[in-house]
Amino acid sequence: LSFFFFVPFAAASMPGAPNVCSKTYKTPRRPFEKDRLDQELKLLGEFGLRCKREVWRVKLLLAKTRKAARELLTLEEKDPRRLFEGNAILRRLLRIGVLDEEHMKLDYVLGLKVEDFLERRLQTQVFKLGLAKSIHHARVLIRQRHIRVRKQVVNVPSFVVRLDSQKYIDFSLKSPLGGGRPGRVARKSAKKGAAGAGGGDGGDDE
Repeated sequence: LSFFFFVPFAAASMPGAPNVCSKTYKTPRRPFEKDRLDQELKLLGEFGLRCKREVWRVKLLLAKTRKAARELLTLEEKDPRRLFEGNAILRRLLRIGVLDEEHMKLDYVLGLKVEDFLERRLQTQVFKLGLAKSIHHARVLIRQRHIRVRKQVVNVPSFVVRLDSQKYIDFSLKSPLGGGRPGRVARKSAKKGAAGAGGGDGGDDE
């Protein structure tokens, strides 16, 4: 009997299980540092973020990118690894619009800031294109599936917009804001207005 109870437990605790994911953010080493708390609070308001975990996620991405660039800069300039991996990092940053073609060097990667990555979020781009009244309104529109990038509806505010996809951000074709079917409240109001108009016409005929 003990064998039948032991096997499932062993299978459940096996390393490398598919449902175990690595953390995408790293909590601060000093949780109550005033300067950092003020800076994070400012970023939350400026970019309409939901919680500080979204800031920490971008900070970890930036730290990993800068660490890779710093390691490559220690190698010789003609080193094959530095040429191959360095070009890959620079092309990726150029594609998402964090770097421009004039700054295609690893030295400029070390000067990147959190704001450079937050600027490329779909939420920020929707607000800057004038599709939303505020940065918070932009988040609501995305979450309620009113926004598409090219032909794909995207409901993730932290979606990183590539440079070549930036001009294709628009309202979804099925959204009431993009000429689709009216929303539930609009349909209800129209139905009520039509019923009121019909009742008024009947009273005049009498």
